[in-house]
Amino acid sequence: MGVVAWAAAHALYLHRGPLFQLLLTYPSGRRPSRVTGLAIAGFYAAAVITPVWQSEAATVLLVASLLGVCGYEYARMVGPARRMRLIALQAAAGLGFVLAVSAVADLVIAPEEASPISLLAYEVAVVIVAGVLLAGLLLGPGEGAGVADLVLQLGQARSRTLRWELARVIGDPALEVGYWLPEAGTFADASGGTLTLPGAGSDRSATVIERDGRPAAVLIHDSAVLSDQALLDAVAAAVQLESANARLHAEVRAQIAELAASRLRILEAGDQARQRLERRLHDGAGRRLAELQKTLYRGRLDATGPQTRDKIARGEDQLRQALEELRQLAQGLHPRALAEHGLAGALARLADGSPVPVEISVASTRLPSHVEAAAYFVCSEGLANVAKYSAASRAAISVAPGAATIVIVVSDDGVGGADPRTGSGLTGLADRVEALGGTFRVESTPGCGTRLAAEIPLGGQER
Repeated sequence: MGVVAWAAAHALYLHRGPLFQLLLTYPSGRRPSRVTGLAIAGFYAAAVITPVWQSEAATVLLVASLLGVCGYEYARMVGPARRMRLIALQAAAGLGFVLAVSAVADLVIAPEEASPISLLAYEVAVVIVAGVLLAGLLLGPGEGAGVADLVLQLGQARSRTLRWELARVIGDPALEVGYWLPEAGTFADASGGTLTLPGAGSDRSATVIERDGRPAAVLIHDSAVLSDQALLDAVAAAVQLESANARLHAEVRAQIAELAASRLRILEAGDQARQRLERRLHDGAGRRLAELQKTLYRGRLDATGPQTRDKIARGEDQLRQALEELRQLAQGLHPRALAEHGLAGALARLADGSPVPVEISVASTRLPSHVEAAAYFVCSEGLANVAKYSAASRAAISVAPGAATIVIVVSDDGVGGADPRTGSGLTGLADRVEALGGTFRVESTPGCGTRLAAEIPLGGQER
């Protein structure tokens, strides 16, 4: 009985040598590399020397070695062999997890309590590993199904690229995908860089995907991974679909860019027309009215009768009112002070005419003319609303340029409750700012004042 017990105890771990060999040589049973051969020899030695597996630290070390070698073999494989190696790696990971947890349990819990549970878990794990490996052999890699699933998923939101997905499915981590650029006559990768095709004698192959008899894309891959015609057809369908999607996205982006550029051109043309009209009012009607005002003044001084002087004085008052209205109209079209004194000077004059005290913080740096105009009109409309609706005791204007944008803020301490949807002025401001690629928002909580904020790219359209 003693000899039988001794033999049974020493034979307890012998099966782990063949088990680990199976995981490392799956599916062919042949030793793939020198590293794997050395690892198999080490695992057989550990299976014979019983105290090795009885040590918790040695168990964890052996499990780590198994996973490391399985990972190494998986990384160096391509094509169907790589997909089969992934099955073996996953099976080894599951078995290794059970062994490692059992070793830790023996350290934490009393061995006589942990051993029965650990043994049962290990036996279940061995059965599952055998079932997984057998299923992999019977069902095969399933490459066509994998790519078919990929084709169905291309229209859905995803975080990985087509190149990554195809590399995973066909088992070639070095796969490269290029798209044909008719204008340049070359293939380019997803980032726009030129893709160089492999030359003669290279271990890489180039498979050109065509659409309507013309090149659409190219796959640069290991020569062994696309030998199956069914797999190649499925991959071609996936690439054609993705290239069509990429082309549609590019066309939509181009149309959006053209629409944004068109909005900007319309805005700039409108500003130029307003500026010309303001100049004509100032140099034409404004100058003639100013000369008429001088004539009336001289006439009032030369008049002899009091009634005549009173009539001329009333005419002067009406003329001054007309001149002020004309000045306000010209100011609304395009502020002359903006062109003459820049944004800081124009906003200072705007604040001087406000019935509410205004605190101004504006950088003196000159900005692009269309940006200065947009900033001025945001501040002008903001102060006009403060004067009309806010019942505020003070207001503030801040214009802070950054590295690539300028931030305009107009705030007050009034009653709040402003609704930007009810005012055409705020809607027009939002359209102007958005036409420049910026953002516009209104924050107006009842009882807490109102805050208009706009952020405009200094270069115009950047979104």
